[in-house]
Amino acid sequence: MTSKKTVIFDLDGTLLDTIEDLSAAVNHALGKRGLPLHGVSEYRSMVGHGIRNLVTVSLPEALQQDEEMIDACLKDFKEYYSAHIDVKTRPYPGIPELLTSLKREGVSMAVASNKFQEGTEYLIKEFFPDISFAAILGNRPGYPLKPDPEIVGDVLRKTGSAKKDTVMVGDSMTDMKTAMNGGIRGIAVSWGYRLLEKSEDYTLVHSAEELNASLKITA
Repeated sequence: MTSKKTVIFDLDGTLLDTIEDLSAAVNHALGKRGLPLHGVSEYRSMVGHGIRNLVTVSLPEALQQDEEMIDACLKDFKEYYSAHIDVKTRPYPGIPELLTSLKREGVSMAVASNKFQEGTEYLIKEFFPDISFAAILGNRPGYPLKPDPEIVGDVLRKTGSAKKDTVMVGDSMTDMKTAMNGGIRGIAVSWGYRLLEKSEDYTLVHSAEELNASLKITA
C-alpha cells in the first residue's frame, strides 16, 4: 500500500473547527449596528464562500445589496476576527496525528481555503507548526475562489504532482466540485459544516482514521 503523493486539505470544517470564532466576529459587526444576530448553527450554512459572502448573507435581506454596509461590516469583522481568530478554534479529533503520519510517510500536503490568506496562514502555523505544507493558499486578490479549479492547478505546479496522484479533502460540495473541476479525486469528511451524502463522485469518511485509510491506494 502506498499513499497519494499529494493531499490538498480544505481548512475550515476539515482541519479546524473555526465556526465559533467566525460566528463571534460576524455577530460583533452586526451587533455594532443593532442588526439581528445569528446562532452558530445558522452560520454553518453560511461559511465556505469567502468572508465577504459570509458577511453579506448574514445581513438582513434588505441590506445585502448595500455595498457600503457590506464594506463597513467586513472591516469590523476582519479587525475583530484577526484579534480573536484562535479563541475557540481547535483541530478536529485525530487531525494532528493524521498530518504527522502523512508527513512521516513523505506525503506532500497543501491547504486550499476560501478564508482570507492572512487568516489561513496564521491558523496553519498556529495549530500545525511542525507540518511543512507545500502550499498554503487562501483567498488572494486576483485569484478566484473555490470551486474554480485554479487553486488545484496552483498546488500541482508547486508540488510537481500529477492529477492522478493528488486528492482533495473537504467538508462541502464546494470542495468536491473543486476536486471534480480540477480533475482530481475528492474525499468528503462528515464532521464539518455541511451534511454531505454518499456519492459516486467522491468518497465520504467519518473519522480521521477512516480518512487515513482512504488516502491509501493499492500500489
